Amino acid sequence: MTIVPGSAEELAESLAEAALRNRRVTICGNSTKDRMGGPIAPSDVTISTRALNQVLEYNPRDLTVSVGAGISYCELSGILAQHRQMIPLDPPYSDGASIGGIVAANTSGPRRRLYGSARDMVIGMTFATLEGQLIRTGGMVVKNVAGLDIGKLMIGSFGTLAVITSLNFRLHPMPARTRTFVQDFEQMAGVVAARDKVLQSRLLPAAVDIIKLPGGYRLAIQAGGSPAVLDRYSRELPRARVREGAEEDVLWRGIREATPQFLRDYEQGAVLRVSCELSDVGRVLDSLPARASARAGSGVCYGYFEQATDLNDALRHPPAGTSVAEFAPAAFRESNELWPRPGNDFAMMKKIKDMFDPLGLLNRGRLYGRI
Repeated sequence: MTIVPGSAEELAESLAEAALRNRRVTICGNSTKDRMGGPIAPSDVTISTRALNQVLEYNPRDLTVSVGAGISYCELSGILAQHRQMIPLDPPYSDGASIGGIVAANTSGPRRRLYGSARDMVIGMTFATLEGQLIRTGGMVVKNVAGLDIGKLMIGSFGTLAVITSLNFRLHPMPARTRTFVQDFEQMAGVVAARDKVLQSRLLPAAVDIIKLPGGYRLAIQAGGSPAVLDRYSRELPRARVREGAEEDVLWRGIREATPQFLRDYEQGAVLRVSCELSDVGRVLDSLPARASARAGSGVCYGYFEQATDLNDALRHPPAGTSVAEFAPAAFRESNELWPRPGNDFAMMKKIKDMFDPLGLLNRGRLYGRI
């Protein structure tokens, strides 16, 4: 049975009724990321946030917006663009993904290098608990009261604690212009040296990505600002090819949507995510398959395996950092460990789960099969 509540209050009531009857609950938005995280365990009821898709409050002058969790990132971005403002999360599946699902899965893209992740942009939220309560945290101002923000626990929790019903964001003004600089290298040492030169300079690019190519590597750097700022990048990167306008948009869309496109092409494929130190990005990329990429300014690498079973060794023994099987087919997720080495804070995560959901009713196993 699927329930699509029309308001946060209705959703909270549905959760409370499910808990009263000890019914297992699947929480979803637009279900764009069904192959992400842990296996979706059988449940008695599915509750979707997709009808909570309104803009609740928008203050362009204050650079803040409050929206229902079910609004799509694409639709919200279009509304904000009318005022030349943005939420630069750059998530995969950006055309259909709901904003609540993006935050619950803590997905982001190339511009995390400059703007950060959901934790840096969410300034408040409302979430519904299994007790039927609506808890409001934060507010509609960028600087808020110091102390524990319980709403931060919901970011990256995959709906295993409670259900996000609305979110408040700090917004960023769109840059006057953007320009992308692309350079190809035959050796990893060359592309890493070029990356390091940019990161150690006074330049502040929005995105710094390395993409593995047949026989080499590609460095893509996106900058934003005034013509004078962009001209400085051109002087600092004289050997790079310049991409602007529609050509630039196509390039970054391809990078941002690489995972969805790969999973469409390879039904039995899987995506490995490795988080590492910046100094280890080259070593990690070299260990990954022929199709791989890195957010080279933030230390997150992605390896694309055409057969999910081929990633087991890389999953358990990354050359550096920590790894998770971020996307994989259902059969693989049901029979394999997806997060071999959770951090030292995992015990605390389990305690928090027990506080919010002691009977284990919400999105069982969705947090990479462990919670």
